Amino acid sequence: MTFLERLSDFIWNPWLLGLFLLTGLYYSVRTGFFQVFRCRLWLSTTLGAILRPSKAEKGKGLTQFQALSTALASTIGTGSIAGVAAAIFYGGPGAVFWMWVSAFLGMMTGCAEKTLAVRYRERAEDGSWQGGPMCYMERGVGSRTLAVLFSMCCVAASLGGGNMVQANSIAASLEASFGWNRLMVGVITALLTGVVILGGIGRIGKVSEKLVPCMALLFIGGGIFVLCRHAAAIPGALMQIVSGAMMPKAALGGGMGYGMAAAMRYGVARGVFTNEAGMGSSAMAHAASNVKEPAEQGMWGVFEVFVATLLVCTVTALVILTTGVYQEEAALAAIRDGTVTSAMVGAPLSAAAFSTEFGELGGAFVSICLLLFAFTSLLGWSYYGERGLEYLTGTSRWRWPYRALFLLAIVGGSVGELASVWQLADIFNGLMALPNLAALLLLSPQALAVLNQWQLRQDRRKKV
Repeated sequence: MTFLERLSDFIWNPWLLGLFLLTGLYYSVRTGFFQVFRCRLWLSTTLGAILRPSKAEKGKGLTQFQALSTALASTIGTGSIAGVAAAIFYGGPGAVFWMWVSAFLGMMTGCAEKTLAVRYRERAEDGSWQGGPMCYMERGVGSRTLAVLFSMCCVAASLGGGNMVQANSIAASLEASFGWNRLMVGVITALLTGVVILGGIGRIGKVSEKLVPCMALLFIGGGIFVLCRHAAAIPGALMQIVSGAMMPKAALGGGMGYGMAAAMRYGVARGVFTNEAGMGSSAMAHAASNVKEPAEQGMWGVFEVFVATLLVCTVTALVILTTGVYQEEAALAAIRDGTVTSAMVGAPLSAAAFSTEFGELGGAFVSICLLLFAFTSLLGWSYYGERGLEYLTGTSRWRWPYRALFLLAIVGGSVGELASVWQLADIFNGLMALPNLAALLLLSPQALAVLNQWQLRQDRRKKV
């Protein structure tokens, strides 16, 4: 086991996994499982608003849909395609179950993050809103130490998980599908990213609100087509997921098999990576919204996790498990013998699943979706890194050097080794989540009070 593997396992197993689940469970119980019993409220607040979008005033921030799109731009990234495939390969089908659990509970964690981000945000120099966990840690908890720790980890995560993982998956997928040179792919991706991020959060929001809905509908539509063609295999796939989580068994002799610990570790970790609930990163995008009610933005946090994991990632998982491209015994043997190759895991595994129906176009379809997913993720994370650095330095003068470093990291990530890049992503995500989860628990009375008061106002309006 490499140093990065040992460090990643030390951070995630088992206490950080439990802290993610515990935080989501705490908020779920305290709100009476709001995500279930007030489903109509948060759906009407989010989907209803999409049907009647508002325009942001000049210099006053993003519309709520732009804020959601920017947040989804970072959450619906390569984790939705390559990350789910990696979770199934290394953790077994049971990892999908724990991904669902983390997302279900994470819906309320995300709600609390976004609510607090708007509650404690502040005005930027240009008059727009800015905020995030560093603001509610310093102004709410009263701990600049937590805020500094979060910001440091945020900058590191933006260059690792939010950058190199995305770039690596783009390059690996295009190389596998079209034989394109990975270095050249990295250079072109960096140039395209630079064109957008140089315009700041305003341009990122405008690009995201156009790309995110299109890419999500494209991928979900393709996935539903494949699932319709393999509808008879869906019940068996669901059984694999549940049994793999609850009744793990040795698939090979000598006790070799997926255990519950592996399923939980990869399921929760990849779930967090795809929806970012508990990490606090996407709260920075939501803080830039022109919304007035903090709890109203919290509804978009619930919706965000629902779309990113329970919808998009579930489509990916079922496509892999129903098409027969994943063989549990073969995967376990490769892990045991140390013969895992890049073609067996990640985006290539997802591409092989779609190729069962799309033929040679399957790889191209996944590559295009992955390109869009990863590209928009790069845009969102560039802003998060900037916010973290600005908080640490107290000035925006380092914005341009950071952007240059961010673009260089895209090129470096494109030619990096996949396993190491994913391990770095897990390490940075875990370190970023620790201070944020602590702040969410400490500020739970404030978050719950704001949410309860907003619910009462909404209920009164319906009665009038």
